[in-house]
Amino acid sequence: MIKKEMIAMLLAGGQGSRLGVLTQKVAKPAVSFGGKYRIIDFPLSNCINSGVDTVGVLTQYQPLRLNAHIGIGIPWDLDRNVGGVTILPPYERSKGSDWYTGTANAIYQNLEYMEAYNPEYVLILSGDHIYKMDYEVMLDYHKANNADITIAAMPVPIEEASRFGILITDESNRIIEFEEKPAAPRSNLASMGIYIFSWSVLKEALIKMKDEPGCDFGKHIIPYCHARGDREFAYEYNGYWKDVGTLGSYWEANMELIDIIPEFNLYEEYWKIYTKSDVIPPQYISPNANIERSIIGEGTEVYGEVRNSVIGAGVTIGEGAVVRDSIIMQGSSVGAGTVVDKAIVAEHVTIGAGVELGVGEYAPSTYSPKVYQFDLVTVGENSTIPDGVKVGRNTAIAGETEAGDYPEGYLASGNYIIKAGGVK
Repeated sequence: MIKKEMIAMLLAGGQGSRLGVLTQKVAKPAVSFGGKYRIIDFPLSNCINSGVDTVGVLTQYQPLRLNAHIGIGIPWDLDRNVGGVTILPPYERSKGSDWYTGTANAIYQNLEYMEAYNPEYVLILSGDHIYKMDYEVMLDYHKANNADITIAAMPVPIEEASRFGILITDESNRIIEFEEKPAAPRSNLASMGIYIFSWSVLKEALIKMKDEPGCDFGKHIIPYCHARGDREFAYEYNGYWKDVGTLGSYWEANMELIDIIPEFNLYEEYWKIYTKSDVIPPQYISPNANIERSIIGEGTEVYGEVRNSVIGAGVTIGEGAVVRDSIIMQGSSVGAGTVVDKAIVAEHVTIGAGVELGVGEYAPSTYSPKVYQFDLVTVGENSTIPDGVKVGRNTAIAGETEAGDYPEGYLASGNYIIKAGGVK
């Protein structure tokens, strides 16, 4: 039997519905980030930088882009004969087929994969967070405490604590109480959804709780282990960590990359973030272009003005166009004389000439107020916006739109145009 000290199980099946039209056709971990990367690059890079060379990636929702991006794991040095990266989708069994119904249920359905490596420890990760962490240091902490479970945790503002699993610890950081998304939190130490389990403890708990509907780590496995008296410890993390699960947090995390001294540094030699790189030509900046404090991807052509923005690879910014405080993902084009103000434009979008995105005052969304509430224009991938139209703030556009879709040439703030099978 192959023996690995610690393997990682990376949960990457999330729909990411709070990212609206950005995840209409792609899983959240495969969404572009920082002009060059995809969100899943961060936990994968953390794994190989931490010496974890066996990673199971659990996919479910719209997995095509994610699978193509990961491939056999070459960019992360995870193309191994023993271990490496393995895509783990749900599959048909003799008793029928099961979708993954919860985080722990997904792990339970892959017991055989884990058993093949007979690990001493299993690292559970989420595929949709932006951060750098040395999991080897966390493992050393787990061993030093003779822990059964170690939960990575970090302080959050108390007013946000009800969104997280909250840990209450004693002076040795042992967890004495765990509350999943409490209405009135008694602590601000929040679980990051990163766990190290001793394998025997995890296996026993998964089998015991296997019939729990929607079996989840925060709601079921950790409370079960706690009630059983297992040694649970909090590993406090004080670095940069961002859950980019909302349009607002996704936009903010991208904008933080272009600060004069970025809080999250992509340029460190000793902790590189790896990604699948396409073979594309260098960027071209025309003599008339004006760029301030922005990230510009390779293969991009800039003929206009770009300020405080993150521009992906293979983008074209036309003559006289102005892009401000925006994210433009790879393969998109902005027409001549167009103004883009505080927008998230997904991949392979065509914006016509003389368009204005982000005009007027903010208005609440008439489409999905929980998703669209951040003063942003959000445009889904492969969309088309015709010449000369104006689009207000806090709006959503998806699909190939035409001039007739814009009443009097204007999409008012808070409104939307969703075509060709769009979803909320």
